[in-house]
Amino acid sequence: MRILIADDEALARERLRRLLAELGDEHQVVAEAPDGETALALCAREEVDLVLLDIEMPGMDGLEAAARLAQLDPPPAVVLVTAYPEFALDAFARRVADYLVKPVRRERLAAALAGARIATRPQRQTLPVEPAADTPGRRHLSAPYRGGVRTVPIEEVLYLRATQKYVSVHYPGGELLVEESLKALEDEFADRFLRVHRNTLVARDQVSGLEKAADGGVLICLREHPERLAVSRRHLAEVRRWVRSGFSVD
Repeated sequence: MRILIADDEALARERLRRLLAELGDEHQVVAEAPDGETALALCAREEVDLVLLDIEMPGMDGLEAAARLAQLDPPPAVVLVTAYPEFALDAFARRVADYLVKPVRRERLAAALAGARIATRPQRQTLPVEPAADTPGRRHLSAPYRGGVRTVPIEEVLYLRATQKYVSVHYPGGELLVEESLKALEDEFADRFLRVHRNTLVARDQVSGLEKAADGGVLICLREHPERLAVSRRHLAEVRRWVRSGFSVD
């Protein structure tokens, strides 16, 4: 993976370069930048697969730079690095691959690189051409947690439920609260989630069937979760059609 490090502090760049070297030869630092403008110019000129991008930099900050990097063709993956975990929600609104809090630990960096892994440019040239998107799709949902950031891969999410101004993300290891709207998540991950209620989206590949509730309503059953989720009357017909298109339900 060809990596660009963007940070206005030389010591911070040196630390990241050293950590990457410890993680193995597959991670190659091809350029460094002291600010967002330089990072953009280098990514437009160099073959960069991933940018480790500081948020607090003079001139163009990391959040603006991340939005600009997403417009490149092809865009590099972006992992934001900062000392301020309160920026996490703004960061993920820009669909970055991950978010690291300083001082960066080697294990956490390795996990971020694994989650953000993308094909190298020579590999991309051999792949089928897909329609261009306005921004690269997210593969994780994340939120601040105990002074850091907890990240859940999209494929591990069982269901999403709206609770006041938050959405609770339910996954096998627990629950995460993200400050995003359920409608925005539904639009972004339409192929992944099925709406079963005005406040609930269910992972399509987790649906195992439908069953009758004691009150006469309908519940949707999940493969990897014991909870039965209510299907609203408004969405029942659509849910039944989708279920029947994939497998029969008694």
